[in-house]
Amino acid sequence: MTAQSPARWTDPEMEELEERVAAAELAWLSMDVDMQTLRVEIDNFALIHHQLLGPLYARLDELDALVAEAVAARTGRPEDVRRAAEARQLVEELPDLDSLFDSVQEQREQRERSGQEGETAPPPPAAPAKVRPGREAQRVYRELVRRAHPDLTTDPAEQQRRAAFLVRVNEAYAFGDAAALTDLAAEWSTAPEAAPAPDAPDRPEWLRRRLEWLTAKIAETAAEQVRLEQSPMGQLLALAPQDPDRLLEQLAEELLAKAADRQAELERLLGGYAPPVGDNGTDPTDSEESRTMFPQIPSADAASVPADAVLLDVREQDEWDAGHVDGALHIPMSQVIARLGELPDERLYVLCRVGGRSAQVVQYLVQQGRDAVNVDGGMYAWEGAGRPMVSSSGRDAYVL
Repeated sequence: MTAQSPARWTDPEMEELEERVAAAELAWLSMDVDMQTLRVEIDNFALIHHQLLGPLYARLDELDALVAEAVAARTGRPEDVRRAAEARQLVEELPDLDSLFDSVQEQREQRERSGQEGETAPPPPAAPAKVRPGREAQRVYRELVRRAHPDLTTDPAEQQRRAAFLVRVNEAYAFGDAAALTDLAAEWSTAPEAAPAPDAPDRPEWLRRRLEWLTAKIAETAAEQVRLEQSPMGQLLALAPQDPDRLLEQLAEELLAKAADRQAELERLLGGYAPPVGDNGTDPTDSEESRTMFPQIPSADAASVPADAVLLDVREQDEWDAGHVDGALHIPMSQVIARLGELPDERLYVLCRVGGRSAQVVQYLVQQGRDAVNVDGGMYAWEGAGRPMVSSSGRDAYVL
């Protein structure tokens, strides 16, 4: 049944029932359009939030972990060591921001494939450039949803046709494509309704069932609207409902300022030297400190390491694959003790990313009576000194 003027009845009770159903139908349609509009805006906001701010959040969390590890290395207090481990664990266990992006993209790809069995689905469209579609797109979208909503008919085949059509409508609206929405509006035409005729004997009972159903849908839609508004992204979007794109810019500026503060604090703790910060995780027990924190161990700068030196790389596999010294021995830090017998008896020059993990390994090896030297600054210093590197894939090597 489409929203329409209620049938004229001589029975006041039936006339009131018709009016109540018409009013409930109009109220539910308005609420559902508002809820679906909010859902699209939150989806778009989440996508852009991930693309713009995800790397900044990751960088800030990595800096927090490095600062905590630097403090722990200086003080050695159990409480500081615990906090450093927790900060590193937080970096390891952060919710995967990519999963949010991938899940939304996957849903869109599935919608794109629906109804195209046997055909090659086109690639998913690029992420939206803005959070909120324009006013014209909003107007056409609302009108289309009101006219083509699947629940406005009781015929299963018609419901399926409407649902498939709204997939295209929602896709166009998600990307603010007003032209595509206008084309869809011109294409749409409704089928005859399955509701009983106004003068049919079974119409009163149908009206009562319809009113009961609409009342339940209104409650369900209102609950979903509240859930969306109270979601993390919904609450963030509510901070600037009129200009969400500017809100993202402000958040980015704030995160950059915080990251600059953390970087300055890290440099102070490390005596003026701070490693470049990436977004890859490391073992929670690893520390990425500078040579100033391990003055008691033998050390050498990267440029002075002999060309024929025996090198031990204690980084993780992904770091090794990205770039390493050709001919170096690779044993991740967590495996050094178990594989101690694999180490040659001659002097070892130990490398990690910036010199923190390698310093701990050198400390242990020296305690075991081995001849070991820490390469200050790790692979970043090695790369900075122009020393050669290779990658496992054969591509250009880099420090991860």
